Amino acid sequence: MELRKQKGKQVGKLTVTEQIDQKHQEDLQRLRGFRLLDDDFLTKCFEGDTASIELVLQIVLEKPDLKVLDVRTQVFVENLLNRSVRLDILATDSTGAKLNVEVQRSDKGAGRKRARYNSSMMDANLLKKGEDFDKLPETWVIFITENDVMGKGLPLYPIERCFLGTGERFEDGSHILYVNGAYRGDTPIGKLMHDFSCTDAADMYYGTLADRVRFFKESKEGIEIMCRAMEDMRNQTLKEGAINSAKRMLADGILTLEKVAEYAGLPLDEVKKLKAERTA
Repeated sequence: MELRKQKGKQVGKLTVTEQIDQKHQEDLQRLRGFRLLDDDFLTKCFEGDTASIELVLQIVLEKPDLKVLDVRTQVFVENLLNRSVRLDILATDSTGAKLNVEVQRSDKGAGRKRARYNSSMMDANLLKKGEDFDKLPETWVIFITENDVMGKGLPLYPIERCFLGTGERFEDGSHILYVNGAYRGDTPIGKLMHDFSCTDAADMYYGTLADRVRFFKESKEGIEIMCRAMEDMRNQTLKEGAINSAKRMLADGILTLEKVAEYAGLPLDEVKKLKAERTA
């Protein structure tokens, strides 16, 4: 039981109000440590903000004239038969190209086959039924990783399909790019990766990014938005944990659906849906 002291006396466990205040203080402390390399913070900072993602894409793609027309974060791309994906950022530029930006602190999360899968899932959702394949837009899957996952010491690792016999590019409009978040140097990409690792807006080079970080870390409105987002993330994590527990119980096949729902803390209808999905 959690106890506190007041004027030398022990007081019972914290009230609901005190627990909420304690959680809020923990959120504020966590917020102070956030960087753009933290995907949840990045997606909130870039949500609806074309200027920030435009700056990032201009630098990593080395296209200073690139213009972003639209940006969406946490985009769910559904696969009705197999694994779906959630994209951190999906942007559209003035040429119609689609650009997926993923931030990964874990090397494992930036695997090569994951980049391939993201690319294929984007392609599968970009043509309407009956539309000619030539209408398929150019696509980019860009992984910004905390570490140098390719291990060559380069700032950028562009991946293209090519003819093995000649080395010429296949030019199918599909591109994958890894950005080395550990790279530092007196170059635009070196400064950008420095900014992605900063916890304090005052230490950042690029004003566009610093302004967004400052808003979410220092302004009352921004802090409230981030605290609500962290609460939503906690609730989502709890729900995912409950769903995983229910799936394990369903796999055992011992308990009734009513008991699975009771023990997992889920509505019975949701447990029935999980069982139907498992059966299918």
